[in-house]
Amino acid sequence: MDQALAAARAASSKLATDIVILDVRPLIGITDYFVICSGRNERQVATIVEEIEEQLGAEGVKAYRREGDRQARWVLLDYLDFVVHVFNAEARGYYALEEIWGDKPVKMKIDVAPVRLVKASAPDKPAPAKKAAPARTSAAPRT
Repeated sequence: MDQALAAARAASSKLATDIVILDVRPLIGITDYFVICSGRNERQVATIVEEIEEQLGAEGVKAYRREGDRQARWVLLDYLDFVVHVFNAEARGYYALEEIWGDKPVKMKIDVAPVRLVKASAPDKPAPAKKAAPARTSAAPRT
């Protein structure tokens, strides 16, 4: 779990959004955790992936397998004990990994700053509504 959390922190340091760690140990025998996060575009996805590899590499941890580099829409880093999925927003919505696993895995949502684990809402309860950002008004410059 410590290395999965380190990957989440690395993603957070490059402003990844919607960072989630799924505990899939009871469901599959090939890995323990999925770390899932999003970047705004392909360039940010690539930057997030590079940061995760750099920070974990500094701890002596290297990915066993890396896939999806060409388009950088969905990059997968397989560290055996955990798998990191970095999506652009469109691909994350399309593949919806969290929904594929349904309500079975234990889900932990990661706050971006500071990084901390937050228990996710139970699947049968709606998630709390997010507060809307204050509306911005743009005044035309006076001439």
